[in-house]
Amino acid sequence: MDINTTKSYTKYYVIAWVFGLVFYFLDYVIRSAPAVMFPELSQNFSVNDIRLVEIIGMYYYTYSTCSLIAGIALDRYGAKYSLFIGALILGIGCLLFLISSQFSGVTGRLFQGAGCAFAFPGCVYLASKGFSAKSLATAIGFTQCIGMLGGSAGQFVVGPLIEKGMNISTFWLYVGIFTIIVAFGLWFITPANHTEQKTESSPKKQSLLEPYKIVFSNPQSWMCGIVSGLLFAPTTIFAMTWAVDFFQKDRAFDFHTATISSAMVAFGWVFGCPLLGYITDKINKRKPVLIIGAFLMIASLVQLLFFPELLPTKISMFLLGVASGAAMIPYSIIKEANPDNVKGSATGAINFITFGVTTLLSPLFSHLFGKTLNDTTDKAVHFQHAGLFWIIGISIAILVSFLLKETGEEKEPGTEKSTI
Repeated sequence: MDINTTKSYTKYYVIAWVFGLVFYFLDYVIRSAPAVMFPELSQNFSVNDIRLVEIIGMYYYTYSTCSLIAGIALDRYGAKYSLFIGALILGIGCLLFLISSQFSGVTGRLFQGAGCAFAFPGCVYLASKGFSAKSLATAIGFTQCIGMLGGSAGQFVVGPLIEKGMNISTFWLYVGIFTIIVAFGLWFITPANHTEQKTESSPKKQSLLEPYKIVFSNPQSWMCGIVSGLLFAPTTIFAMTWAVDFFQKDRAFDFHTATISSAMVAFGWVFGCPLLGYITDKINKRKPVLIIGAFLMIASLVQLLFFPELLPTKISMFLLGVASGAAMIPYSIIKEANPDNVKGSATGAINFITFGVTTLLSPLFSHLFGKTLNDTTDKAVHFQHAGLFWIIGISIAILVSFLLKETGEEKEPGTEKSTI
């Protein structure tokens, strides 16, 4: 195939990447939106708050496991079919929330997690096809920013709409239909896999599980996933699930203030991810930025818990979000710590481990602190103890970070670093 034809397909990959960004934006909207509709969802599914959090947490079961499937699907079948199926499953998962039964809630949330698992790996895949090596890291960084904007919108935008009386069924209907439209947009615009095979010489296919065998046999991969999971957890479990409820009941915030304060974490990510990523590339080191970012997360939590009068809660949560951008640094480390031919699978592997950690921590936090949210008499102490749970997790992440090998050192001439 000649150069002009290759360039024309590159243009389609860039357009498909834009549709992928919409998919990834919706991923985070759908991930975070349930936090601002607890009473409505509890009534819809006829469950209490603890059972509702268990249903919402089902997202991470399928998200973590399907991340492995997404990596294999993208390598084997390309982005056209993989992203279409992922977005379609996500849309169906949203529409299942229209049915007022606990079973449909569980099934819908499992579908949502499964579909969202294809969004970020798919965007990275499309970016690698549509952009040159010089601009690839920027494209991936922009992808992450769009996702975090979605996380903010899931609370910043959806919260006030719910407060003004919008029915949650209306929200899930519109977002479900729009996601399915995006799925068909990805189907029509993304070049098929046979085109990819013609435009690049592909090596001999290895067995289906061989890439994951390589990645999972490397202890560095596991440590990257554990560190990322422990740094992600305060945002995914606390900020995107519990924070609105905690701020209302332990801090006596009104719904609007609680929603805005919670959403500031994801908004902080929009700045923290590219900023910390830029610093790691600038100094050619990964570990120092990772560890300092984790320490700053602890500092912001300590201030929020014990010295709340020093800064407004919204600023404290924003700073927590900026610092927690460090959770993306292990995504660079795992790629650099594994061979070139398994870098795509490495992304699926770290998603699996990262959100596997979230899956384990979510019911533990719910049992220890969520269950007592309505019963405790000393609200300030309850809030502090809940926050200390996350400080302990971040501290463990820092200890594990010291065991990681530094992968950001200058490589030999002619070799390239893989960055997020």
